[in-house]
Amino acid sequence: MRIYGDIQSGNCYKIKLLLELLEIEHQWVPVDILAGDTHTDEFLRKTPTGKIPLLELDDGRTLSESNAILNFLATGSRLLPRDPFVHAKVLQWQFFEQYSHEPYIAVARFIAKYLGLPPERKEEFESKQVGGHQALQVMETQLSQTAYLASEQLTIADISLYGYTHVADEGGFDLSAYPAILQWIERIQLTPNYIAMSN
Repeated sequence: MRIYGDIQSGNCYKIKLLLELLEIEHQWVPVDILAGDTHTDEFLRKTPTGKIPLLELDDGRTLSESNAILNFLATGSRLLPRDPFVHAKVLQWQFFEQYSHEPYIAVARFIAKYLGLPPERKEEFESKQVGGHQALQVMETQLSQTAYLASEQLTIADISLYGYTHVADEGGFDLSAYPAILQWIERIQLTPNYIAMSN
């Protein structure tokens, strides 16, 4: 299988992290969104949304949206619980990630890290801070009660939220106010086969 992505993107990195944790063989195909790689005719033939990450199977089938890819790749593994309720909890946190976390933390990070915080985006960057901290507080509350988000075991719910949370400081979010999150980050980084975003 091939994964098209940018390792510095949280949405792409979480796919790479899962692949390494589960030791799934794959080919990583680097994509530069700022250079327009996702808007070429060749790429748009693979996915009309023109978004990364993109999974391409050996038979040519493709799958986009990071959490959909995580669910597909983790099916049958220890990282996707079989218990229906816990499975639903995983999905609950993944929906939270996409609707209440990523739009604030990831966007603030993109404006600062990828665009260099241009003056015309400064107001937007600052507007993302309140929503981002609200999302972090929700995580902090849960992680003060359980070792991981959906249960006491690592699941793809954690991988989904780890992608952008562990680099939230690059979007202006100080994680020192969230000790439970910091301990959770450390637990994930100690997981066998863990790979850092910079790799």
